[in-house]
Amino acid sequence: MSQVAPHRRVAKTAVIKDSATKANDTGSPEVQIAVLTHRINELTEHFKTHKKDNHSRRGLLKMVSQRRQLLDYVKAKDNARYQKIIEKNGIRR
Repeated sequence: MSQVAPHRRVAKTAVIKDSATKANDTGSPEVQIAVLTHRINELTEHFKTHKKDNHSRRGLLKMVSQRRQLLDYVKAKDNARYQKIIEKNGIRR
């Protein structure tokens, strides 16, 4: 069993359910971007109290980079879908 806290697992499941395009959809770019956005927001809150946590900051930067790559992929494929994802997740661009 994984080491993830139960409340985080429930939150991730809710994010996946809200972003899924069909049943059991966990791999689409929309879902991946939504999950990354959720984790990025959690880490951003963490850094408000733990300013010197540079190890986690590196992980945050990797997540932001991964999200950016996924967004670039979606934008190249379908600009309308990209705009919808940006609006739904509240991502600045």
